[in-house]
Amino acid sequence: MLTAFRLISAALYIIVMTLFALVYCLFSPRDPKHVHFFSRWFHQLHHLIGLRLIERGKEHAGSVGNAVYISNHQDVFDFVTSPGMVMPRTVSIGKKSLLWIPFFGQLYWITGNILIDRENKAKARDTIQQIAQAIRQRNLSVWMYPEGTRSKGRGLLPFKTGAFRMAIEAGVPIIPMCVSTTHQKIFLNRRDNGTVICEMLPPIDVSGYTSQDARQLADMCHQLMQNKIAELDAEVAQLEQTQDNVALRSN
Repeated sequence: MLTAFRLISAALYIIVMTLFALVYCLFSPRDPKHVHFFSRWFHQLHHLIGLRLIERGKEHAGSVGNAVYISNHQDVFDFVTSPGMVMPRTVSIGKKSLLWIPFFGQLYWITGNILIDRENKAKARDTIQQIAQAIRQRNLSVWMYPEGTRSKGRGLLPFKTGAFRMAIEAGVPIIPMCVSTTHQKIFLNRRDNGTVICEMLPPIDVSGYTSQDARQLADMCHQLMQNKIAELDAEVAQLEQTQDNVALRSN
């Protein structure tokens, strides 16, 4: 019953958001400012599914201007846990097929996010150069999932190099954003789904790297994020153990 309530409520919420966005964005379609605005709406869904979010480290973004943000990509709940960390004038990069997801795909496109054809490698390389140019010329930041697909409990998957080549080409820092593990920890039929920590790490200067160093940079960021996610998971486990102990003492 709780699962059905949450699914129906989330669907209605997204439909209303999309209809509002279609009208709202007509006055400035695909303006990057819309992504941050509607990300705040998506952020509210964590209340619906019974999650407590701890968000920290956003002060790192305030001191650097434009950047390429990279985040771990776990499952569909990323669209609930991560949006609160999206900074103003930040757009995300998604695969072209997202456009065909009813309501969400249209909302994703009209708010200014960028859709790319990942199957066409030559075109993807040109797209990286175009986006790097847009970062400089249009005062943009970009949010990417360098794993390229959802990990679904397999740990942090190897990184593709596109995000790193983009940062090097644009001459902007990389800011890692780590989310504690959610796979097999969120169940729609459970009232309380515990705590998730989202943490933004200090920016990584790429000025000493060239495009040929993208793999080295990707591997370094992967190790950094893998270590941080392990720390966050340990912290979440400790928090939940403490909460369980308090609940037992109160009963």
